Amino acid sequence: MAARTPIARPLDVRWIHGSPSAKHNTDPDIQVHEYDEHTVILRQNKAVHYEAPFLFLLFGAERAVLIDTGATAEPEYFPLRATVDGLVARWLARNPREDYPLLVLHTHPHGDHIAGDGQFADRPATTVVGGDRPTAWAYFGFGRAPEAVARVDLGGGRVLECLATPGHHEAAVTYYDPWTGFLLTGDTVYPGRLYIDDWPAFGRTVERLVEFAGSRPVTYVLGCHIEMTRTPGVDYPVRTTYQPDEPPLQLTVDHLHRIRAALAELGEGPRRHALDDLILWPTD
Repeated sequence: MAARTPIARPLDVRWIHGSPSAKHNTDPDIQVHEYDEHTVILRQNKAVHYEAPFLFLLFGAERAVLIDTGATAEPEYFPLRATVDGLVARWLARNPREDYPLLVLHTHPHGDHIAGDGQFADRPATTVVGGDRPTAWAYFGFGRAPEAVARVDLGGGRVLECLATPGHHEAAVTYYDPWTGFLLTGDTVYPGRLYIDDWPAFGRTVERLVEFAGSRPVTYVLGCHIEMTRTPGVDYPVRTTYQPDEPPLQLTVDHLHRIRAALAELGEGPRRHALDDLILWPTD
């Protein structure tokens, strides 16, 4: 591996999106999409859990990182550990090396992003960093410097840049991967209902993401869910397990600018507001 300017590869994936009868669903428990030889996007089956979160497995020369662990703890329903182990074994077959560790990080500690942590508790050469604010922010150093850009070196020139981005959750973290150009925004920005727990903090986070993305080559803004339909401003109901008219997962930096403009228009008062591809949704 070597550092280089990221190129946006096609991401015209037909993601598994549930079925009319969850009982008769035949999709895999976890969809695996190899974006490139060092980057994998995973999606949980909606028949297993309606949240159907996306997870990201990134390989560096010295270690791999798994970002989020999904919405289901039981490996018999959500075989995340087995899936990751298989992907790591395949990568090592192509890139042989000894003592290749795995780091598990999170975008935030809501249950649909950390449920699979226990599957990795006894995995050799594995570090699981809790998603709660005291644990995660201590790991990244945000407790001392919340405006800092933390770095996680995977080796071979692949160094993630990590930002504290509260608003959806006080412990939210966004990751920028210079290898792919992905800006991994968790539940802060995605094609769905952007549940905003802290309106002022969310506004500051969006400003920061706009500024951050303006100085880096971002190929895609990737969150962890799809909740919208292809009809502008229209979402699927909560707990939907069949979404045949899903839009793509990927958004763009322009969406960050649109969110910032909408927040400026709405002012200080939290209000629900639909854009074409997402909905600002204050939780109070």
